[in-house]
Amino acid sequence: MAITMTPAAVKHVVGYLEKRGHGEGVRLAVRTTGCSGMAYVLEFVDDVEAQDEVFEASGVKVVVDPKSLIYLDGTELDYVREGLNEGFQFNNPNVRNECGCGESFNV
Repeated sequence: MAITMTPAAVKHVVGYLEKRGHGEGVRLAVRTTGCSGMAYVLEFVDDVEAQDEVFEASGVKVVVDPKSLIYLDGTELDYVREGLNEGFQFNNPNVRNECGCGESFNV
């Protein structure tokens, strides 16, 4: 099982952690919501919990709780710019359907 990050995502997270002044990395999780069932949660991590799985990409820790890992296994976290929009993109091979607005998915 693995979670990876592109160089663009690593650069963006490192920049935010430097501005923030502290933190272990980022937490990637899923929560039940939206019209398709699940949505991604991405937040900074100050403390890693004992049950968390920790992956590392170019020195950046990606922390995932065990319940989310079954939905996120193989996911690549990217940071993209398209026109005036920019943000994190989740390239998740487990996704079978997404809602029309792109905010939620199911596996």
